[in-house]
Order: sequence, then structure tokens, then C-alpha cells
Amino acid sequence: MREKILDELEHLRASIDNFDATLIHILAERFRCTKAVGHLKARYDLPIVDPLREQRQVARLRQLAIDSHLDPDFAERFLRFVIKEVVHHHEVIVQEQKQSKSI
Repeated sequence: MREKILDELEHLRASIDNFDATLIHILAERFRCTKAVGHLKARYDLPIVDPLREQRQVARLRQLAIDSHLDPDFAERFLRFVIKEVVHHHEVIVQEQKQSKSI
């Protein structure tokens, strides 16, 4: 009986490990895309932050979370954490472009 439980636990943990790896790969792809957005914004002097877009994204992800039986507050906190990192990346891109123009 104990061996069967341990086997099931190992199987579930292997699934979790696969999901974690998938999350990392998806986040990496997302950040590649948001960095491209940052370069466009910097090149055309667009604002780093788009509050209306963020508001729409939060609402959209909260609904996706509800539909997926995930805590919408958790989903919003996660998205806001990601957005904070994206904004930081965009700020760095803007600074790098300003420095390269002054050289």
C-alpha cells in the first residue's frame, strides 16, 4: 500500500516538474515578446506604461482564472508581478537607447 502511494506521489511530482518547466519556457517567450515591445516603444518615444492595456489584461486574466478554477486574486498578483518586471525591462531599454544616442 505504501509503495503504491509513493509511486503516485512520484508521478504527481513529475507532472509538477513538467508544468514548472513549461511555465519557465512560456515566461521566457513572453519576455522576448515584451522586450520587442519595449524596443518599439523606445524607438518611437511611446510611454512605457499603458494603464488602459493593463486594466484590460487584469480583467481578462481574472476571468480566465475564474473559468479555470484558479483564484483570480492570485492570478492578478502574478500578472502585476510580471508587469512590474516588464516595465523594469522597458526602462532599461529606454536608458540603453538614450546612452547609445549620446555616444
